[in-house]
Amino acid sequence: MISTWLRIAVYFVVFVLLQVLVMNNIHLFRIATPFIYIYVILKLPVDLNRLGVIVISFLLGLTVDVFSNTFGIHAAACSFIGFVRTPLLDRFVDMKELPEGSVPSYQLFGYARFIRYAFVVITLHHVLLFVIESFTFFQPLFMVIRMITSLFLSFLLILVIEAFNIRKKKSGE
Repeated sequence: MISTWLRIAVYFVVFVLLQVLVMNNIHLFRIATPFIYIYVILKLPVDLNRLGVIVISFLLGLTVDVFSNTFGIHAAACSFIGFVRTPLLDRFVDMKELPEGSVPSYQLFGYARFIRYAFVVITLHHVLLFVIESFTFFQPLFMVIRMITSLFLSFLLILVIEAFNIRKKKSGE
């Protein structure tokens, strides 16, 4: 239990720092900005209660907002994906079959299910984030282009990060 909370805290600090110090300064072709801090939400334990997920998600988004001077848009987007995360997990995996304290991963869900789960969560986050950020449909094409390019850049980076977390099974397991 303590190791779970320690892992969450380390992920929280590391990914917020990566986001605010590195990723927020990347604007690929002046359009795409990766938002990898949502990896923290993706990797929360599957048996963590919904309120806990929402609170951690809100605090994560609020922390990014404070350091990015973005007035709550990340907190709103993260709170929303924290709210829908448990029902989404139910759609992708049978929660009753998962071991207690397990964390979503390629190994636990399988590649296809984890990729679908991550893509849906990242898509929901980006749609809400960009709609709130623009708060207008004055330039809808530009907003959609920014949303899609940032979505794919974030998705690609998160899959690469997840690939580094794959542990080889020991012989005999």
